[in-house]
Amino acid sequence: MRQLPGGVSVITVGRGEERSGLTVTSVSSLSLDPPTLIVCVYKQSSSWPLLLKHKAFGVNVLRADQQAVAERFAGRGGLRGPARFGDEPWITLATGVPLLAGALARIDCGVEETIDRHSHAIVVGRVEAVQVASFGEALVYWHGKYVSSARDAPIAQV
Repeated sequence: MRQLPGGVSVITVGRGEERSGLTVTSVSSLSLDPPTLIVCVYKQSSSWPLLLKHKAFGVNVLRADQQAVAERFAGRGGLRGPARFGDEPWITLATGVPLLAGALARIDCGVEETIDRHSHAIVVGRVEAVQVASFGEALVYWHGKYVSSARDAPIAQV
């Protein structure tokens, strides 16, 4: 699977002081009508219970210069819950989940279904709102490193 490059996204869940998130490369379009997507979530993550409780999540497609955000939401540095959100500006759209204002794309989803499989769950999200940036390169994870979608050289590590 190291040969398969994955776009890096942060999945955000919860509200206020009861919020968290995780870094994933497992977001995929499922259907155009109705607009739905899928994401795979590790059931032992601290975000899983919040996703089940609030029945909503945000997909924040990261820009190439947002590696620090990816690292923080991946748990590097030991930050948990609201501390992972750092100083970046966050917005809300339809469901109230926090969405990264500077992301390439912000997708606000309601949980339509969860499918239990082994250590993970496949989450089907109904897209409620979308905002897309007009420019920027995507952050990609490939061969164990972050790279930019515009070049194949690794981005400087944080």
